[in-house]
Amino acid sequence: MTDASINPQASEGEARFGDFVALLKPRVMSLVVFTAAVGLLAAPVPVHPFIAFFAVLCIAIGGGASGALNMWYDADIDAVMKRTAKRPIPAGKVTPGDALAIGLTLSGFSCVMLGLAANWVAAGLLAFTIFFYVVIYTMWLKRWTPQNIVIGGAAGAFPPMIGWAVATGGVSVESVLMFLLTFMWTPPHFWALALFVKSDYDKAGVPMLTVTHGRRSARRHILGYTILLAAVAVGIGFTSVGGPVYLAVAVVLNALFLKGAVDILRRDEAASEADGYKSEKSFFKLSLLYLFLHFGAILAEAALRPWGLGGW
Repeated sequence: MTDASINPQASEGEARFGDFVALLKPRVMSLVVFTAAVGLLAAPVPVHPFIAFFAVLCIAIGGGASGALNMWYDADIDAVMKRTAKRPIPAGKVTPGDALAIGLTLSGFSCVMLGLAANWVAAGLLAFTIFFYVVIYTMWLKRWTPQNIVIGGAAGAFPPMIGWAVATGGVSVESVLMFLLTFMWTPPHFWALALFVKSDYDKAGVPMLTVTHGRRSARRHILGYTILLAAVAVGIGFTSVGGPVYLAVAVVLNALFLKGAVDILRRDEAASEADGYKSEKSFFKLSLLYLFLHFGAILAEAALRPWGLGGW
């Protein structure tokens, strides 16, 4: 597969460092790093600062490897969709072969080094995360079922569980709930985006819910998953990683998120198109802050706990 076969109008030129960085999906990686670090720091077992730093670095590299492999496999549909057409491969900056080599190399490196630096439970979870994102989601679910985002969201939900495993060597109720927080957040986050970029998915042949079942169905699903998400988010407040600070943040954020989901459900397509999908875009923007604020609150509780101020 050549660059020209992906995008006949792709510009030729030597790849720059920034092109390889873009291949690793740095924006997605920032969320991976943050949630993994929170999972590690919120765990009840202290970790040496150097091991903690190196472990999070390995998790970040593993996340970047997943991004590179995703871009390698999805280069054909990335070239079709407006929001992804400028990615390194369809833009002709990085060849598919280079992307594949980088993804595989970084995958192996990150998992082995995490196992050596921390423990093999954490390394196994990282390896499974990469496999799940690349094979189960990218190669199978994404192009096959409108539930692609629902099931595939598990890949992005594993980092806090991996961070927790780095510290404890295992899995607990708290780490599973942090996993569920991200897992349940993913569908409403992406379906809100799909409501105002539907044509992109349609052109690329990706069976997003908005394409296969219509936008009205997507609006109902957004509300349903938001209700489930709110239950998980508030429930975390009553565990060992929660506390009054987290609970206050969760209650306010989820009240706003639920209101946004209700507003989206109440709108018809004519009203949405008339104002440029204002409510849908506002909900999507709030969803970008949602996880950072929840995990930030968990981190705040962990920071306060040694002073006797965090937790219950």
